[in-house]
Amino acid sequence: MRFTCEKSMLVAGLNIASRTVAQKSSLSVIEGILCRAGAGLTPTGSNMDTAITDQNDAEVTDAGQGIQPAKLFGDIVRRLPEGPVTVLVDEGFKVSIRAGYASFTISAESAEDYPELPDVNAGRPVRIPQNALKELIGGTIFAVSENQGRPIHTGVKFEVENDRISAIAVDGFRLARRTWHSDEETGREMNFVVPAAGLKEVEKILTDTDEDASFTLGSKHILYQIGGATLVCRLLEGDFLDWRKVVPTNCPIKLVAHVSDLAGSIERVGLIVSEKYKSPVRCVFSDQMLQLRTNTTIGAAEDRCPLAGDGKELEIGFNVRYLADALRVIPSEEVVLELTNGLSPIVLTPAEEKFDYAYMVLPVRIKNG
Repeated sequence: MRFTCEKSMLVAGLNIASRTVAQKSSLSVIEGILCRAGAGLTPTGSNMDTAITDQNDAEVTDAGQGIQPAKLFGDIVRRLPEGPVTVLVDEGFKVSIRAGYASFTISAESAEDYPELPDVNAGRPVRIPQNALKELIGGTIFAVSENQGRPIHTGVKFEVENDRISAIAVDGFRLARRTWHSDEETGREMNFVVPAAGLKEVEKILTDTDEDASFTLGSKHILYQIGGATLVCRLLEGDFLDWRKVVPTNCPIKLVAHVSDLAGSIERVGLIVSEKYKSPVRCVFSDQMLQLRTNTTIGAAEDRCPLAGDGKELEIGFNVRYLADALRVIPSEEVVLELTNGLSPIVLTPAEEKFDYAYMVLPVRIKNG
């Protein structure tokens, strides 16, 4: 195998592929990067659950493939001088790397034992702008569960309907939902759950442009196509929470707050709430005002935030981090706070029709006085 590729492009491709290279595995070949040279250069990284392949332009003199040691190969290429990089792999899998006056010789492995990527190309892809998919992931992934006892909730559920795509995450204490509405009908209806680990890699590859990304659903895997990068991820199986039954509707108390004002008050009060002692924040919703108070082993804090509406002196406690996490990803300037009583969740919904999201946080019992 022999190819020549611009250093900047080779570095970018290796950076993308290396994100899913296995750190330690009984299958040593997946601790390296599979480099295929044919119609360009295609580096691939896999940890058996998630695999990323990136397509790069390269001048290929001799087609072939080999497994490069991920860290060493990447470190060498990143430190080469700018300009074209030539890589030659001989029949004994000795690798010669040259750029400018710099040259290296390292060892590679045969690609014979590298696992084949699942074939999910038989399905019809669903297209969505990259920035929209990035918002769906970023607006929900923080709420996935870390409890391996319910592995289905360690991922984000996607619901594809004819004119919309929704992403939902739950962890037993909160729920996050974001929905994107399409100008064109998708013509598809499907439900699937993608592990958070795989989605984090998808999110890193996505850009803030409105260029299309696509995903194709297979029987046990999903394939994302983003520019020249392809990511294949194993789906989670199991019964996901029926979220429509747990999110309260027709809440009697509805208040409107500026997101930045509410987030600022919550973050200030949360300064004295430590990870070790997760003391709840006591919230009192009164007429046109929210009062926040907390007492911890560190000290005490109090703040107020103006609201539109009457909270009827409803008092309720919340985990301050859960509220802050939700407010951090809300895209609108104003948010509606929907409340029922001191033992029911709070639901954050948009004040403007052009947005479609819901964030639910369960209350925490607070002591009287």
